[in-house]
Amino acid sequence: MQETVLTLGHSPDPDDAFMFYGLARGFIPTPGLQFQHVLQDIQTLNERALRGELDISAISFAAYPAVCYHYALLPSGASMGDGYGPLVVARRPYGRSDLLRLRLAVPGTLTSAFLALQLWLDRPAAELDYVVVPFDRIFEALADGQADAGLLIHEGQLTYGQGGWQVCVDLGRWWSETQEGLPLPLGGNVIHKRHPEPLRRRVARVLTESIQYSLAHRPEALEYALAFGRGLDRELADRFVGMYVNHWTLDYGERGREAIRRFLQLGHQRGFLPQAPDLEFVTSA
Repeated sequence: MQETVLTLGHSPDPDDAFMFYGLARGFIPTPGLQFQHVLQDIQTLNERALRGELDISAISFAAYPAVCYHYALLPSGASMGDGYGPLVVARRPYGRSDLLRLRLAVPGTLTSAFLALQLWLDRPAAELDYVVVPFDRIFEALADGQADAGLLIHEGQLTYGQGGWQVCVDLGRWWSETQEGLPLPLGGNVIHKRHPEPLRRRVARVLTESIQYSLAHRPEALEYALAFGRGLDRELADRFVGMYVNHWTLDYGERGREAIRRFLQLGHQRGFLPQAPDLEFVTSA
């Protein structure tokens, strides 16, 4: 039987590595399908999604309006900040008015973290002083004086204290407190619409099975994920994985869908996104 080869893009981070452990190690049967893992940072994956390059990819939810013509949303693999999320850090805890006049290091203009920052500051990108820095070099940019404050995603949310940085705002907490406890939708998986609906549903089941396998074999999956954790010991890696691979990741359900809709609608209403498209979801049934 000839195999269908599908490119699968995700970030080289402990949470993504954890959820794709079963699939990457061949523990999930995929007869007739072969997955080629493409590991790149989320800003790069967002940019590739704009061009429709990968079959399946992790993207920032904030990027979905720009790629919705190419991709449909998969029900599993999402990262939701449930009362926590991206942080803005600096040498001292600046307030909102301070940050409006300071230079900010951000991990990409298409990231959900950057959209959340614009919503919190109530300012579009054009009115902010920012520099785009790879997410794993934000601390370096702050230490070198390239920026006064930095927007942290991934494991930096747990390791910032090691450098003496202080939190100015937790955007996930702010979102939860102002949106009736909804999680902050950060990233999810999408599949290209060039693939027929039966294949989309099959891929959805495979990805869900991989996450279920990792959760059921947590010690082994965590050991695998540790190789992708920059500066994380096992305890911190376990904590980070727990933050972003959980019940929301298996299926974010209607409450997660509502969070995504509201996030994109607010971005559009404030003029930070060109549109708030209808969300097209793939079902795994």
